[in-house]
Amino acid sequence: MRDNEREMTRRDLLRTLAAGAGTTAIPVRGQHAAKPNIIGYREYARCLPDAIRMLAAEAYDRRTAQIRKLTSAAAIRERQQWARETFWRIAGGMPDRTPLNTRTTGGFEREKYRVEKLVYQSRPDEWISANLYIPKTGAAPFPGVLFHMGHASNGKAADTYQRCCQGLVQLGFLVLAFDPMGQGERINYPGPDGESRLPSADQEHTLAGKQMLLIGETATGMQTWDAVRSLDVLASHPLVDSKRLASTGQSGGATVTMMLAAVDDRLSCAAVSSGNTENFACANFHPPGSTDDAEQNLIGSGPLGFDRWDLLWPIAPKPLLILTSAKDFFGTYSPNYEDDGLKEYGRLEAAYRLLQKPDHLARFESPLPHGLSYVLRLEIYRWLTRWLKDGRRIDQEPPVAPEPDRNLWATESGSVARDLGSKTPFQRSRETARSIKTPSRPVDLPSLLGMGPMPSHPRLRELSRVPSRDCDILAVEIPTAERVWAPAWVFVPKQTVRRLLIVVEPGGRNSQWMEGGLYQRLAAQGTVVCAPDVRGIGDLRPEYSAGAPDYVGPRENEENYAWASLMLGRSLLAQRVTDLLAVIEALSAGEWGGTPLLAARGQLTIPALCAAFLAPQIAGLYLTEHLISWRSLVETEICRHPFANFVPNVLRSTDLPEIAAALAPRKITLAGILDGAGQPVPVLEAQRAYSGSNTEVREQVAWDMAALSQF
Repeated sequence: MRDNEREMTRRDLLRTLAAGAGTTAIPVRGQHAAKPNIIGYREYARCLPDAIRMLAAEAYDRRTAQIRKLTSAAAIRERQQWARETFWRIAGGMPDRTPLNTRTTGGFEREKYRVEKLVYQSRPDEWISANLYIPKTGAAPFPGVLFHMGHASNGKAADTYQRCCQGLVQLGFLVLAFDPMGQGERINYPGPDGESRLPSADQEHTLAGKQMLLIGETATGMQTWDAVRSLDVLASHPLVDSKRLASTGQSGGATVTMMLAAVDDRLSCAAVSSGNTENFACANFHPPGSTDDAEQNLIGSGPLGFDRWDLLWPIAPKPLLILTSAKDFFGTYSPNYEDDGLKEYGRLEAAYRLLQKPDHLARFESPLPHGLSYVLRLEIYRWLTRWLKDGRRIDQEPPVAPEPDRNLWATESGSVARDLGSKTPFQRSRETARSIKTPSRPVDLPSLLGMGPMPSHPRLRELSRVPSRDCDILAVEIPTAERVWAPAWVFVPKQTVRRLLIVVEPGGRNSQWMEGGLYQRLAAQGTVVCAPDVRGIGDLRPEYSAGAPDYVGPRENEENYAWASLMLGRSLLAQRVTDLLAVIEALSAGEWGGTPLLAARGQLTIPALCAAFLAPQIAGLYLTEHLISWRSLVETEICRHPFANFVPNVLRSTDLPEIAAALAPRKITLAGILDGAGQPVPVLEAQRAYSGSNTEVREQVAWDMAALSQF
């Protein structure tokens, strides 16, 4: 091949045709060339990432415009107040202070310090287990440090966290270390042996956080309030100087330090070690973005122009140290962890300069993996000593010797639930849900779901039409949102058309397309069948973003896209409903006309139900393997329903039976109702929930010719 020649790939050819050169014949020796048969499929795997990327870009631009206006001390103070109020709004609201009922349950002595074992209540009947490290030397009152744990299953007993607490107390700090929700003595989902029934502390946080969302609360709010009440305990201790209070922690504990810094003026100083110091909506956004466990995902923050770094603005210009691991950007956090963190640090640094305290902000970076390593502990000791004590140089950590877990237990068996009857987050969420009376008719469903604009008069675009034995098969696509198209098969009978049916299922449009498959058999009996994919399903499953495989691989899934969508103000459920509405409108206006029926199975029954409620064209609805209610997810301790169908605060506005009843007189057939654990619901119980005259409840799950041709 000469330098000025190159091979024409299939992609090159498609691009040429798309640019208007599709009629150009490709020379073939000895005969006239035919026009290439190019279908022109899009890369549908980009649609959901592109939709999320655009929302993130809007959020990033919105926040950037706000930050650029912070050119005076007065503007910064106004931003700080806004950040505090906005954070509580995102977190679900600030609870009322109730009695702590602090009790000392034991303790032990070591050469240079003693440890008291404490329990106290953050809310009524919700106990926190904690250790108080008290110096034996030096004069009281001591500066106080609230230490927050990362996501170690044994909480305050984790090795490196004990080392840091022991080091601090020997340097003259009085330290309170407490178990976060789902860790240590506060396991949310304990088994018979007291250990969690879930695989990790992250999942302890996240499962509880999902259930909280349905009643308008968040794991973010719970974690923050536990920190506020723990600071109450520390600040009120007779040996503590309440004017010298600091907060520090590692990983998830550092993120809780950020949350506390956002809401509590009592802090004099903070050190954030390997916390989630990256914004979600950032430049060079990689979908689904830096989603994390429940408390770190700030629901609805994108449309408000609020992001994780806004948690750190309210503490300015008090001393703040940010410690990072350079390796985190390809291990623990997102590919943007390093670049975005440096950019946001620069913005905060400019604010400290405006507030005339540039030396009160510092950053230290370690090359080591994620963890509270020796070097990071040293930097914490130096920072807190500099600002809360005499500022002497600390060159090494005092001698430390982590205790066995049992030595630190504040309860007899290591469980506040078992020994103190402490409510778990699930028990409180269920109790709150039972106090909520859901309205009988849905209240503004589009706003509740967070739906966005749909294309005006979407039309079905035919890409190709090929014959099969008993029908023609059309490859089509329908525009459903900006840069989003729903690909679909349409199976058109060769005989008279009797019905028009839209079918959606979790396996996607390709699961039943083949000869002898369900869709072609329905078409053979006179049904036009349209089988589309919706966002995240089938050919609309998202492509993988850039980044290290250990980070990207576990996060490229539906649940993380659902979290990202909620953070950006447009639920994945809303996006799927929007897709279905566009398909319904396009099909209704197509050559077959009429009023379509809609059938769905599994997790797509909820988008189908919501779409049918919003689309009067739908003449009837068939749902199989349908969740009985959103309320059941709060009533089920370990619920297993896909997170894509969770809606914040939904129970105060509507529930699935109420939406179904509102479809009357249109008929709904429900075959095989499931509870929040994914188990069959007895038919009589299902009939009580769906008691409308327009609803037929069948006991058996069915997705076959008989079911789809007889509703």
